[in-house]
Amino acid sequence: MKVVAFARNEQGSGASRRLRNAGMTPGIIYGGTAAPANIKLDHNALFHALKKEAFHSSILDMEVDGKSEQVLLRDFQMHAFKPIVLHVDFQRVDAAQKIHVKVPLHFVNAEISPAVKLSAANISHVMNELDISCLPKDLPEFVEVDLSKMEAGSSLHVSDLKLPAGVTVIVHGDNPTIATAAVPAGKVEEAAAEMPAAPAEKK
Repeated sequence: MKVVAFARNEQGSGASRRLRNAGMTPGIIYGGTAAPANIKLDHNALFHALKKEAFHSSILDMEVDGKSEQVLLRDFQMHAFKPIVLHVDFQRVDAAQKIHVKVPLHFVNAEISPAVKLSAANISHVMNELDISCLPKDLPEFVEVDLSKMEAGSSLHVSDLKLPAGVTVIVHGDNPTIATAAVPAGKVEEAAAEMPAAPAEKK
C-alpha cells in the first residue's frame, strides 16, 4: 500500500493545531539509520486508510516529497469523541532485519465444523490478533485459522496454527487458546430431556 506524506517543519501544539485546521495530520517516521523525520499527511486519506485492516499489518510504501521508503504503522492517536486523527507514527523497515508486529486472525470454516454441524455449538474467538516475528518480505496481512475440525467442547491453541513460511509466533504464556467450541446451556438441557428415562428397578 502506498502512502503520500510531506515533510513538516512546523513543531509544537500550536503548529499541530493549525495543520489539523488545514485538513492535515502531523506524524513522525523513526527507526533505521536515518534520523526521525516529522511529516504531515492528508487527514481524510489517512482516516479512510486506517479503516482498512491491511493498513495496520502491511509494509507500506511511504513517499515523502518524492522520496520513497518502506514503513510500518506503529501508533496513532484519535480525538476522544470526534472522528479526527490527531497524530500518527511510522517505523522504517530494514529488509534484512526481522520485525515484530501484530497481525489479525481470520477464522474460516466454522460452519462446516463438527462442533457447529453436529452439536450446534458456539465457537468463541479468544484471540483476534497474533504477535509474530518475520522478515519484512514474509509479513502476512493476516493468519488464517481453520476451524473445520473443531468439535464441541474442544479448544484451538497457538500450536495448532499453520503459519506461513518464515513466520514465527511470539508466545505470551505456554500455549494460548485461540478459539473454543461450547454447546449453549439450553441445548445441553434439551439433549438431556430427550434422552429416554432409565427403566425403574424391580423390587
